[in-house]
Amino acid sequence: MQYEINAEGKKIGRVASEAASILMGKNSVSFSRNKAPTVEVVIINASALSISEKKKGEKTYSRHTGYPGGIKHEKLEEMLAKKGIKEVMRKTVMGMLPKNKLRAVMIKNLKVVE
Repeated sequence: MQYEINAEGKKIGRVASEAASILMGKNSVSFSRNKAPTVEVVIINASALSISEKKKGEKTYSRHTGYPGGIKHEKLEEMLAKKGIKEVMRKTVMGMLPKNKLRAVMIKNLKVVE
């Protein structure tokens, strides 16, 4: 089953939480935590999201290179410039999914259209 979420004029967290809920299958009658549902979520008009200037300057994403002292921080503004809104949306939804083996299966069913 395919779901479409129109992101025009909405906040990034509201859209991401709605997408994560559908990807987990919480809107389904046959919801079970140990199975990934066969749904696809398409977020359209992602470039028209409402992101405040304050959030662009303050929100940071962290990653680790694997080397000692290798933690890297990147601001939302820099990530939007480098990788675009698709990667920001994917990271936001991924942070709202459960941290287990089903996470990778669920995130593959997310499509972001600018």
